[in-house]
Amino acid sequence: MKTRKLGNELTVSAVGLGCMGMSYAYGGQEEKDAIRTLHRAVEIGVTFFDTAEVYGPFENEKLVGKALKDVRDRVVIATKFGFMIDPAQPGGAAIRGLDSRPEHVKEVAEASLKRLGVDVIDLFYQHRVDPNVPIEETVGAMAELVREGKVRALGLSEASAATIRRAHAVHPIAAVQSEYSLQSREPEEEVLDTCRELGIGFVPYSPLGRGLLTGTIRKADELGPDDWRKTLPRFQADNLAANVALLDTLTEIAGEKNITTAQLALAWVLHQGDFIVPIPGARKIRHLEDNVAAADIVLDGGEIDRIGEALSPSRVVGERYTEAMLALVDR
Repeated sequence: MKTRKLGNELTVSAVGLGCMGMSYAYGGQEEKDAIRTLHRAVEIGVTFFDTAEVYGPFENEKLVGKALKDVRDRVVIATKFGFMIDPAQPGGAAIRGLDSRPEHVKEVAEASLKRLGVDVIDLFYQHRVDPNVPIEETVGAMAELVREGKVRALGLSEASAATIRRAHAVHPIAAVQSEYSLQSREPEEEVLDTCRELGIGFVPYSPLGRGLLTGTIRKADELGPDDWRKTLPRFQADNLAANVALLDTLTEIAGEKNITTAQLALAWVLHQGDFIVPIPGARKIRHLEDNVAAADIVLDGGEIDRIGEALSPSRVVGERYTEAMLALVDR
């Protein structure tokens, strides 16, 4: 597996694994199956694994820690904090708002260390920027965790270019994680250039458009009853039909190269810069293996342009999140 750098601190596989769907949002899966997939990821060279306290909540960190315990020295584990969570409530109902107060940052770090069963968190992200707490105070608390040896590197998620610069002035930021794919290109406006300039790695989550760019989801009723995607604008019936219709060119190019549509979409993301490390989710081993193989796909300039034009964001129907969720994005 090829590797890439996240800041100066971390070297990771060019394609990581987003673990959220194993426990949260998409219906989850049996623990034994999730662990089998995580083990296979390590076998084929994946070294970068992404989780968060809110996934479950809490359960995904426990799963990742359990599965990777015996290969801890071979992997980089990233987790995220930033929400106020009511442990008495299930799933998304547990989220009560944002909380990045310095004292909360330290509390969450201690809890995540225990759930993961590790001595140090490799990459500790602020999951969402808290408008009620200056980023300098939050990153200051995160930096203290680095000095104490509890965290190796710091990250931000869904942060604006201005916030990234302010945070980086307090302590080096190794990675910024935001949604980025052929159909969600907001980071291209400022964030990618900022990361490139400051030497910060960029970690796209949902690089396959939450499955839309795989070409395997045609109708909303193909999703499970507990699948969170059913609440998102792009997955509403008419919107979904229009978005699926945009995949024709992607499917055509993939056929020409004898690869899957998903692999082509991932390869496009990887070709946007060598500081970019996507973390597609995968619950099935065959999907995991396909995603990892995308790191070896070569696209020429003409193909990159053709793919990008076919899935131009101006043609995508529906927002990536609901209005309530977009309100949590730092813009």
